[in-house]
Amino acid sequence: MTAFDRRLFLRTGLLAAGGALLSACAKNENITFVQPAGDQVRAAEAARTPGTIRDFTLTARPGHADLGGPTVSTWLYGDRLPGEPIRVKAGEVVRAKLVNTLPQPTTVHWHGLALRNDADGVPGVTQPVIAAGSERVYEFTAPHPGTYWFHPHHGPQLDRGLYAPLIVEDPAEPLTYDHEWIVVLDDWMDGVSGTPDDVLAELTSMAGMMDGGGGHGGHAMPTPRPSASAKWPYMMMNAESDLLGGDAGDVYYPHFLLNGRVPASPETFTAKPGDKVRIRLINAGGDTAFRVALGDHTMTVTHTDGFPVEPVETDALLLGMGERYDVLVTLKDGAFPLVALAEGKRALARAVVRTAPSARAPGAEDRPAQLEGRLVGYDRLVPAAAVRLAAKNPDRTITLRLMGSMAKYDWTINRKKYDPKVIEPIRSGERVRLSFVNQSLMWHPMHLHGHTFALAGTGVRKDTAIVLPGMTVNVDFDADNPGIWMIHCHNIYHAEAGMMSLLGYRV
Repeated sequence: MTAFDRRLFLRTGLLAAGGALLSACAKNENITFVQPAGDQVRAAEAARTPGTIRDFTLTARPGHADLGGPTVSTWLYGDRLPGEPIRVKAGEVVRAKLVNTLPQPTTVHWHGLALRNDADGVPGVTQPVIAAGSERVYEFTAPHPGTYWFHPHHGPQLDRGLYAPLIVEDPAEPLTYDHEWIVVLDDWMDGVSGTPDDVLAELTSMAGMMDGGGGHGGHAMPTPRPSASAKWPYMMMNAESDLLGGDAGDVYYPHFLLNGRVPASPETFTAKPGDKVRIRLINAGGDTAFRVALGDHTMTVTHTDGFPVEPVETDALLLGMGERYDVLVTLKDGAFPLVALAEGKRALARAVVRTAPSARAPGAEDRPAQLEGRLVGYDRLVPAAAVRLAAKNPDRTITLRLMGSMAKYDWTINRKKYDPKVIEPIRSGERVRLSFVNQSLMWHPMHLHGHTFALAGTGVRKDTAIVLPGMTVNVDFDADNPGIWMIHCHNIYHAEAGMMSLLGYRV
């Protein structure tokens, strides 16, 4: 695949940045918004016809995680990394008690679900924080089948070990397969080189202090390979990717994990030749996009961000932080590497797929040719007919200018850092267009809470979409889930530096 092909692969719904811009800064003095526990939210939940209640307990706690050799001190849900998956059927009610034994407050965000607003887990917006030593019960209907996940929404806690899959099964599942495999990808530094709080403190203290120079937002890059520096030990240098429009990431990570394991000690998935496997891919990283391929196999994409698409074959997929893809693969005879390349960072996470006990195991540095093969971008995805939004012109357009630089670490939306008092008003029943205009030199995976939007052009349904530097992504959603909802970059450090905003339904 050429560099030109790489830069085009995300182009559906993308326009050159510029033109007239609408302000997303609401003047809220005389506006009354639906409250997270208000009557409209309760009515919307009742309309989901909640089914059987399924009870779960999550204990957020300090602990140790064996990464397949290295053992690290971190924070976990329970005693495993990733946390134990929650699995329910569409229409069932998740009742999850979070017990916080961490030394900090926390919350839980249920990423991708169109759930009731008071269960969304945004501190100071949909709930108070869960203080250290206390607990909270989240109760909500899981309305749509698909691959989702959950994580904290308090500070940079996401970049520790606090994450786990949430699988909502379809009672009328149309796919047939022999096995299912959940694959969670992550970038890792906690307990090795420092903590996410250390990283955030370094990044946000750099404003005006970095040396001049080209490349990474205006600082000198003394080495030809992605690395940290003596002066800035947590900052990534020289991470470049054509796929991501140039700069690939901010943070230096010593490890990249697949299902909690380093490449030298990979997980092995065992099956028989000819078996069909559904792989649910989740990018739980803080600052890394992953390009994923299975050696000697093609993958058939069936879902993105939980919602079905018309099946399409590919050699590789690119997942920004927060994105998910479901694929079907018919396995060959042998042993094959499942590789997740940390895009632009020249390192990888990996697992082994084995259907023949005596086959030679792939090497730790094996990079299958499929990584450089066909790459399905948004332009090749077509939504399944059942989930396509009805044709309708937007009733309202909200333009969100993504701004900032690495040099100042001043990531903003419309030049404003996150302020929970600033809420963009919308009304129930509207078709709302969000226009993400990236005026920065970094890529941003933009995530909308409580809704699944449709990419302009193809109509493919997603809740998280990559916005390349200098480009615009237009997405539409129907305002059918009342409350106050966050929009933010899913690079956890960009978000915590200020690239977050709010939408609110008017009463």
